[in-house]
Amino acid sequence: MKGQGILKGLGVTLKHLIDTYLEDIKAGKDRYYTEEGVRQRMTSDTKGIFTVNYPEERLPLAEAFRFVPFLVYDEEDGEQIVRCTACGICSKVCPSQCIWITRAEDPETGKPLKTPAEFAIDIDLCMNCGYCAEYCPFDAIKMDHDFELAGYERMEANIHLKDRLLKPASYYAEIRPLNYALEQKAKAELEERKAARRAKVD
Repeated sequence: MKGQGILKGLGVTLKHLIDTYLEDIKAGKDRYYTEEGVRQRMTSDTKGIFTVNYPEERLPLAEAFRFVPFLVYDEEDGEQIVRCTACGICSKVCPSQCIWITRAEDPETGKPLKTPAEFAIDIDLCMNCGYCAEYCPFDAIKMDHDFELAGYERMEANIHLKDRLLKPASYYAEIRPLNYALEQKAKAELEERKAARRAKVD
């Protein structure tokens, strides 16, 4: 019979429409614009509407979600200690070559310092692959969760310089608590092994 497929499709749409109103009556206002409501609509057994009214509603991001990288710094006595040593490994492993680093120099001696004078990432080129964060030996570069970076000026909005890239370690712990805890545990175990070796030598 001609038009049978169209009728089936309209039937599915009608069912979703009716289910939406029935679920709204059961759940009330808590079904929309709340974190619990969004999570409920994400489940496989949800009925009725399951779309999200972005930007008023947002899907929860997975901890492993990655967008453009950022530089991590530690705070000691009110001072920013940038973890990056300007070794350039992140720039070398980057498939799209979107990272540029200039190493700082001592103004008196002219010798290179273990810190970047300039650090830039072109987010138009960045593939969000995470190689830079994976290969960094100092845990100085991590992948961010901030994906709302649209702008009208390419040079201002899409080329992130050092000042914009710098974020505290506490921010990293907030967006990736599990990864941060594992890294801290690994560091503590490494320090214990070093201390044990020193004790044997002494």
